[in-house]
Amino acid sequence: MRRYLITLQVPDRKGLVEQIANAVSHHGGNWLDSELRHIDGIFAAILLLEIDEQHWDELQDSLECIDGLTMTSSLAAQFNPPRRRLTYNLVAYDRPGLVKEISNKLSSLGINIERFSSKYESASHTGIALFRATISLGLSDPHQEELLTEALYAIGDDVVIDKVRSR
Repeated sequence: MRRYLITLQVPDRKGLVEQIANAVSHHGGNWLDSELRHIDGIFAAILLLEIDEQHWDELQDSLECIDGLTMTSSLAAQFNPPRRRLTYNLVAYDRPGLVKEISNKLSSLGINIERFSSKYESASHTGIALFRATISLGLSDPHQEELLTEALYAIGDDVVIDKVRSR
C-alpha cells in the first residue's frame, strides 16, 4: 500500500463526493484525510489516499473520467509531526496583503501553517469589511507560542486573536 496526495477541481454539482468515494472504494483505496470545499462554483478537494500501487493507475483513470475534473497527484511524503499544535481564530479589518503579513510573521518564527481557512465578510452592525481566518499551526519549540501571539498582534491594532485549542 502506498499513500498518494491528490488535488481535484471540478465545477460543483450534486453527487461529486459520492462519485469520488465510489471510485476510491471500487479500486480498494482507503480515504485517510481530506479537505473538501465549494468556492465560487468550484468544488475543490485535497485527499490523502492509501491504495495498492497496482490499482493506482486505474483509480486515476476513473477520477479523470468525472466530467470537467482536473487532478494532480503525488506520492505522499513522510512527515515528522511538530511537538505542539495550536489553532487560532483571527479577525481583522480586511485589507490587501494581510495573508502575506500573517504568513511572513509565522515563517520568520519557523512555525509551520498546517491549515489555513479564511473568508471575507461584512461586520453585521457596521458593514466594515472583515477578514476572518482559522489557522492551525505546528510548533517545534514551546517558546514559539508567546512570540507568535506578539507577532500576530503586531500586524495591527484591529487584530483580534482567540486560541481555539492546542494539543
